[in-house]
Amino acid sequence: MLNRELGADFDLACFEHVARYDVDTARMDIRLRSLVEQTVRLDGLDLTVRFAAEEEMRTEISAKFTRDGLEGIYREAGLRPDGWFTDAAGDYALSLASV
Repeated sequence: MLNRELGADFDLACFEHVARYDVDTARMDIRLRSLVEQTVRLDGLDLTVRFAAEEEMRTEISAKFTRDGLEGIYREAGLRPDGWFTDAAGDYALSLASV
């Protein structure tokens, strides 16, 4: 997307995908690791970025929530949990809360 939207010249073959799950924080930390020393240009931002070999760039943090944990967060914020809707397998949920 950066190559297309910002005129960047990332060579995707020079990066590897790194994903780590942190049990304590219940979140995924997603990064790209440079396989070589390289320089990337983002013309749309007038920006040049240098990467060392093995240097990582965070691209995403994905937090995971349990129903009990999220309902606790709602209560702490003064909200009332009103609904919990899931896909058939129960892998994804949409929650509803109100004041």
